[in-house]
Amino acid sequence: MSKDAPPAPPAPVPGTTAVVLAAGMGTRMKSALPKALHPIAGRPMLRHLLAACEAVFERIVVVVGPEMPALERAAAPHPCVVQRERLGTAHAALQAVGLFGAGDVAVLYADNPLMSEATLRGLLARRAEAGVGLALVAMRPAVPGRYGRVLGGEDEVLRIVEAKDATPDELAVGLCNAGVLCGPGADMARWLAAVRNDNAAGEYYLTDLVALARQDGRRVAAVVGPEEELRGINSRAELAEAEATVQHRLRRAAMDGGVTMTAPETVFLCADTRFGTDVSVAPNVVFGPGVSVESNVEIRAFSHLEGCTVRAGAVIGPFARLRPGADVGEEAHVGNFVEVKAAKLGRGVKANHLSYIGDAEVGARTNVGAGTITCNYDGFAKHRTVIGADVFVGSDSILVAPVSIGDGAMVTAGSVITEDVPADAMAFGRARQETRAGRAASFRASRKKK
Repeated sequence: MSKDAPPAPPAPVPGTTAVVLAAGMGTRMKSALPKALHPIAGRPMLRHLLAACEAVFERIVVVVGPEMPALERAAAPHPCVVQRERLGTAHAALQAVGLFGAGDVAVLYADNPLMSEATLRGLLARRAEAGVGLALVAMRPAVPGRYGRVLGGEDEVLRIVEAKDATPDELAVGLCNAGVLCGPGADMARWLAAVRNDNAAGEYYLTDLVALARQDGRRVAAVVGPEEELRGINSRAELAEAEATVQHRLRRAAMDGGVTMTAPETVFLCADTRFGTDVSVAPNVVFGPGVSVESNVEIRAFSHLEGCTVRAGAVIGPFARLRPGADVGEEAHVGNFVEVKAAKLGRGVKANHLSYIGDAEVGARTNVGAGTITCNYDGFAKHRTVIGADVFVGSDSILVAPVSIGDGAMVTAGSVITEDVPADAMAFGRARQETRAGRAASFRASRKKK
């Protein structure tokens, strides 16, 4: 290994299991979509949490509700168990007890998706301290409000009291419960089975494990994490707040990695956006899922990219749209009001304005004139257009696929091309112009007379 190589990331902790509770429908979201599937930075919130868990835990189990196939697909390849009746958080975690294993088990919430690897490792480290039988994650929010209060302190948690049940003195406590618990698998299984539902809601609460652990003489301790990681998402407004948090992280990471953003607050990224170095991103650019941008690329204002690759030295925009399957070659130019979809542009291709290039392959150094359209759809199927290297396609040309244009060929402006054009040929695909002297004046006169 080179002495300059970055250190390998730490491996997941052997024997550990994360149980992610994702069965909630999210009534306050007012959506038919399961809450855990609502996206943040182009990725379902469940996948954000799973990504952090995958770096820390050896095994992950996701608890879903009945008839949630989309959620199960999002959880793959991790196993799912179904909570048939929504009887509370402890009841949900109990459904996964058969997959706990012998090591530590942490119970997390899919609607708390921004937890970092560092906080999760801190939770496991806290649980591993001598005498700690149960560890939990807590926070000190600026506005404690509705959060349950953690009484007793970080090193000796006595109990958790919900805000609605707290006394004025208890409400004055700033340490709040973030909902995540971790303990030995066998103990967690036993405590979950002992939780009772003798409360006003008739539900089985995960927080009751604190009292059960203390009844067993086990010390309960907390690890404190940052509020921005631990805020739950229960409404569209909270989803927007989480989006803002993640966007700030992604922009900062991109700039730390060598990307210039002149107005970063106007640039929107996805969790999987990838940049090389010395990339310049102008204001009001949106990156959808699946975008890879190599080094020395300039992306000009008001462009939209999704599911595409931009090679080194290319220039995109302003007002360009790259759709899924677009592969823009090195030093190519895709200019204003140009849309590229499922098309590969070779090195040095220029399509500078007002064109649609779809289901196509364009060879190196070819110039695509303004107003050019590849007609790829006949109402039933998509067809491909293949354009060779060093081709000149004149402005306002319509290329009716399937069609190919050979290397070095020229297509004259205003042509409709329906047949293949051989290499180095010149194609005229337009009607012969006919000019009638004085006809415009006589036409106007006749219309006025009528």
